[in-house]
Amino acid sequence: MEEKSIKKSKHIVISGPESSGKTTLFEQLSNTNNCYFVPEHSRIYLNGINRKYNYLDILEIAKFQVNKLNLISKKEQLIISDTDLLTLLIWCEFKYKKCHQYIQDQLLNNLPDLYLLCNSDIPWEYDEQRENPDDRQDLFNIHLEKIKSLGVNYIILEGSEIERLNNAKKILSGFVFKK
Repeated sequence: MEEKSIKKSKHIVISGPESSGKTTLFEQLSNTNNCYFVPEHSRIYLNGINRKYNYLDILEIAKFQVNKLNLISKKEQLIISDTDLLTLLIWCEFKYKKCHQYIQDQLLNNLPDLYLLCNSDIPWEYDEQRENPDDRQDLFNIHLEKIKSLGVNYIILEGSEIERLNNAKKILSGFVFKK
């Protein structure tokens, strides 16, 4: 009889439109004990290509994310990611009006346990990789609708940086594991 692998880890993803405080929150939480933190790979990738990115680059980012998550989910109990495949799916659909089937399939196969969805109620900050200062509320709404359609639990984080951090810490304190 073939053994099925049992998912032992819990996965929380910080998501939302650009400049909504995702990475700031991720960095603030990164000293939390008993968690493994997966940084946003797209920033690292895009900084390294020395050219304008294209549709195929998003697929490469997705493949790296899937491989990384598969490796660490076998070893870690609580994983917190700064974005995930949902962000890549929305990025593709919003910018290119299509998305790689691989991203769609892998998102469905690697759904997190919880999304911390950052609202766009904080000021937009310039960054050379950011493209949508005027579309953040639309992108937030797209994130929210996609998460709902996936049936994944989510909590919306709003307000100041400290309010978001305090709320996220309360949420994380509820993830207790038995050894």
